[in-house]
Amino acid sequence: MTHQSYLPEERYFNRELSWIDFNDRVLTLAEDRNLPLLERVKFLAIFASNLDEFYMVRVAGLKRQVEAGLTARSSDGRTPREQLAAVAEKMRPLVERHDRLFLEDLLAELGKEGVDVLRWADLSQSQSDEMHKVFNDQIFPVLTPLAVDPGHPFPYISNLSLNLAVIVNEPDSDRSHFARVKVPPLLPRFFRLDEGHVFVPIEDIIAANLGQLFAGMKVEEHYYFRVTRNADLEVNDDGAEDLLQALEEELRKRRFSPAVRLEIEESMPDHVLELLRRELEVGEEDVHSLAGPLDLTGLWDLYEIERPELKDEPFHPATSPDLQRAADDGSGDIFEALRRKDVLVHHPYESFATSVEQLVEQAADDPDVLAIKQTLYRTSGDSPIVNALIDAAESGKQVVVLVEIKARFDERANINWARALEEAGCHVVYGLVGLKTHSKLCLVVRQEKNKLRRYVHVGTGNYNPKTARIYEDLGLLTADPEIGAEVSHLFNFLTGYSRRTHYQWILAAPYGMREQVIALIEREAERHSQDRPGYIAMKLNSLVDEDVIDALYVASQAGVKIDLVLRSICSLRPGVPELSENITVRSVLGRFLEHSRILYFRNGGRDDLYIGSADMMQRNLDRRVEAVVNVKDKRLQKRLVNILELSFADNSSAWELGPKGRWFKLEPGESDVVNLQEELMRQARQNA
Repeated sequence: MTHQSYLPEERYFNRELSWIDFNDRVLTLAEDRNLPLLERVKFLAIFASNLDEFYMVRVAGLKRQVEAGLTARSSDGRTPREQLAAVAEKMRPLVERHDRLFLEDLLAELGKEGVDVLRWADLSQSQSDEMHKVFNDQIFPVLTPLAVDPGHPFPYISNLSLNLAVIVNEPDSDRSHFARVKVPPLLPRFFRLDEGHVFVPIEDIIAANLGQLFAGMKVEEHYYFRVTRNADLEVNDDGAEDLLQALEEELRKRRFSPAVRLEIEESMPDHVLELLRRELEVGEEDVHSLAGPLDLTGLWDLYEIERPELKDEPFHPATSPDLQRAADDGSGDIFEALRRKDVLVHHPYESFATSVEQLVEQAADDPDVLAIKQTLYRTSGDSPIVNALIDAAESGKQVVVLVEIKARFDERANINWARALEEAGCHVVYGLVGLKTHSKLCLVVRQEKNKLRRYVHVGTGNYNPKTARIYEDLGLLTADPEIGAEVSHLFNFLTGYSRRTHYQWILAAPYGMREQVIALIEREAERHSQDRPGYIAMKLNSLVDEDVIDALYVASQAGVKIDLVLRSICSLRPGVPELSENITVRSVLGRFLEHSRILYFRNGGRDDLYIGSADMMQRNLDRRVEAVVNVKDKRLQKRLVNILELSFADNSSAWELGPKGRWFKLEPGESDVVNLQEELMRQARQNA
């Protein structure tokens, strides 16, 4: 790296603390009174599930480093132990704010709209009678109370389970016993009363009926608690004879991984808390004491109620104008559309079903299609794409599916998909040793007259029709022979012994993507002049990789203007004099999850634009197979630049990052309101 000596030591933000700032921004959306009420409830649920994942993966990883005695410092100079302390300190007020927001604000607002979440003490006699009946009919048969005494050791408490700690006494005796009752995870989080929109937390219904579970005993006390465990898999696939088997074994072991967080209701007395802490082996800093109810991920149940006036107005994706002709003339021939020109699809503004899904389904039905090759990282429960691949294999086509069975939290579903695909006759490949396959690629090989033609999709998001309606993603559909040939080579590399890893139109990780991105940044700095100023724009989920960040610093010092829009983590310090005063960092959060990745280099007026699956993080650049494609078509480049320009013009759903690490919410003030997602919805409706 040139100019290395100009880069100060303290030039990175801590990635864990930056992620907490991101979840803080999610919580700010839940606090926003301008949003429809149930959308605020949804953001409260998203905050809670984000936090669960953060503890299961990131905090668990830091704890594992501490236990292993590792003292290697993070890029901002902290040991794992220091990072854990900083996380605990920063997290506590955030968790309390989340708790208070539900209890002191949203509950009352929901009540005003006739949606009541009532604790047991708030129920009328007729309501409690109804819930007793619900208990007997739907809950009691599923419960298993577990005693703790010399003959019954402390039971295993499973990850993310909600539980009751119960103290019972034998009649005519002073001896008390501890028991644990697990709230069944497959039952609703909130039970609805027959009258209107009135809900009761399941744990309250169980608590009110504990006498039936401990017949003949006296129930003295009960308290709610919830445990989070390390859920980051450690599959050593180096030479694993059967990766599927290794992963299934690891999934079994995951159930017994160490606890990393204990959530309790604040009424729990010290003697019960001490028992739980001792048995679960959690430290004081890992205990979150809350007013309750615990586990607000269950608020998704409330969001699902039929009250459209309390939600965002529904948005229905349009068919891409470039694919509309195929839809209009009834032929639905996506191949003909792609022979005419490349197509850029932007979800959820443009339909996933009439673009990517149609490509795979048409390929599966078309007798001229000889082969389909596809990567699958995450997909939905009932996936039209997987069903189409199965149909294609059963009709005799060569179907190769690269299933990433190590996709976090989707491992079990992906194992099931892999088996179903294999049974149908697909060639299923489980990725490369030591790497996750995160690229979003589909290749269709079709016999046309005297030659074979390749059709390709390179995307930024998963082949999942459900998330395609709520995640913002981009995809390039093309019949370009150069890109088709390179995607072919990449599949051969992934499935066989091809050693080709460098391409002209694709950047592929872990084989030089970092170096190529840095080369593009350095080229921009070299070509920068007063007459032709350099410019770089990147839209990513996260920016953590130190080498890429350092290259951006050096380009900024050379005078290149750099605009970054990052959804979540940013380790780069923007706006620091003589280091990054030419760099601005923004974050846009709205009704859709910003998920696409765009890299833009002005390149002396010959714009260079890329889209793909990779974030600028070590894990993406070193430990995953990623693919980023160069978008050649000037028309499509213009669309990508429009998305970037709108992202940087947004003044109503955007935050800006300051040099000291504080995020500031942008306000329109006197200027016109610009909202990225609203504007893109408007454009999609207009184009339709």
